[in-house]
Amino acid sequence: MMKNISKILACLVVLGLVSTSCSDLEQFNENDRNITQEQLEVDFQHVGSKYRPIFESIYQYTPAWSYQLQQNLNADVFSGYQTPPRPFVSGANNTTYNLVSGWNGFIWDVPYSNVMNNVQTISDLTKDDFPTFHGTALILKVAAMHRVTDVFGPIVYTNFGDLSNAGVYDSQQEVYNAFFVDLDTAEANLMANIDSPRFTAFDLSYDGDYAQWVKLANSLRLRLAIRISKVDPAKAKAEGEKALSQSLGVMEANTDSFFVNSALDHPLQTIDNSWGDIRMNASMESILVGYNDPRGNAYFDNSVATGDLKGVRGGLPLLPGYADELAQKADYINYSALNDNIHTSSVQLMTAAEVAFLKAEAALRGWAGAGDAQANYETGIQLSFDQHGVSGAAGYTADNSSTFIDYVDTINPVNNIAALSDVTIAWADAASDEERLEKIITQKWIAMFPEGQEAWSEFRRTGYPKIFPVASNQSGGTVDTDIQIRRIPFVDSELSTNPDGVLGAVSKLGGADNAGTRLWWDTGAPNF
Repeated sequence: MMKNISKILACLVVLGLVSTSCSDLEQFNENDRNITQEQLEVDFQHVGSKYRPIFESIYQYTPAWSYQLQQNLNADVFSGYQTPPRPFVSGANNTTYNLVSGWNGFIWDVPYSNVMNNVQTISDLTKDDFPTFHGTALILKVAAMHRVTDVFGPIVYTNFGDLSNAGVYDSQQEVYNAFFVDLDTAEANLMANIDSPRFTAFDLSYDGDYAQWVKLANSLRLRLAIRISKVDPAKAKAEGEKALSQSLGVMEANTDSFFVNSALDHPLQTIDNSWGDIRMNASMESILVGYNDPRGNAYFDNSVATGDLKGVRGGLPLLPGYADELAQKADYINYSALNDNIHTSSVQLMTAAEVAFLKAEAALRGWAGAGDAQANYETGIQLSFDQHGVSGAAGYTADNSSTFIDYVDTINPVNNIAALSDVTIAWADAASDEERLEKIITQKWIAMFPEGQEAWSEFRRTGYPKIFPVASNQSGGTVDTDIQIRRIPFVDSELSTNPDGVLGAVSKLGGADNAGTRLWWDTGAPNF
């Protein structure tokens, strides 16, 4: 069960800006006191040992409650993927927009402590003499930190490690521009040394294959280009076409996908199986069951209560008739849990299926090199089916009648809600670009599961898929129930240790420091 709040807050108070879990610091520093620097340098461990905490902290594997706070009780829930069966803090928690600052500090603190610090060390040691190490570190940096800016908006990025400008935030536009520059450097470094074998021992994703790392860099560039396509279309097009035209290309096969292959257990295994703290979201039920989607039972188990896939409505308060949150959990825990295929796999951060859908949207936007929108769309579906070992993609993509279904809560009918969209699966050339984009994003959303951070970002950017609003909005008016939550406010560790930096960040945010303010790329405007 999730650790109590007092223990979590104690971690934050003691560790401040560079907080990580109280029990996990030792593993990131092993060897340093028992092996000499000379011994470390013989097999490059003085650099290579810094990679594991980066890989394992894009979101943190262990302890599982750190991931629970870093992503599961925010992006995984806000995306419409998952929701807890237990109304934590008597229903006044992140899921109902009564944001718990002690929880949300982990979204900021883990990547700064475990990613940015280690990337800085690697870069200092390698950027002049070992360009491939520097290049892979930069790619990991972008993979981790675009998630952070997509939660908060302005972040400390270009000034990190600069003592003269310590704590000075970049605007989100400045951060994105810096991401593209870092990807340029990484790609150039790797292409010039593509056959160097030295990274293999430290690579938790691609076994030291630098061609795969270049494909990842190109795919990340395409993801970020699509993200800014509404707010800076010229820059987006230039960067997207650069990704599509690079000689090694983007991810095309499932073997290209970006997973972190750690020996540690997937944190969802503990959160779902051991604690029973997460279940299927009602929006997932509405879409997967409505589409008769074969991936449904690859993602979730049938409900003990109903015998089929059944989700929990997001943002449940402590409902009338329950003495406490554990009594309410005792009912809703019987709704659909995650299938073992999900929480016993490696951590998924980017898939070839997602990239196919990115190309489909790029084609809609007229970007050179994107190919045909329909072909990319159908390829994305096929890749996702193959990834999860299910058949029937051809029949599924031809279905022009199935659509979302209404949600019915068999425990508490007060949570019932009508389906929000009638979008179908089959491609329609006669449809408008907006209608075809809804198909693309809906299928991308299904395919990216369980990676809730990217799903939440795409929902905010496009409005798709149309996921159910929270059952109870306890934001005090800062978040519109129908528009839904747009960001997380700046965290307590920054407010206490870097107040001037936060003040500057708020000035670059474009609105109040609350959960209802849209990010730079989240324009609220039509997609076309």
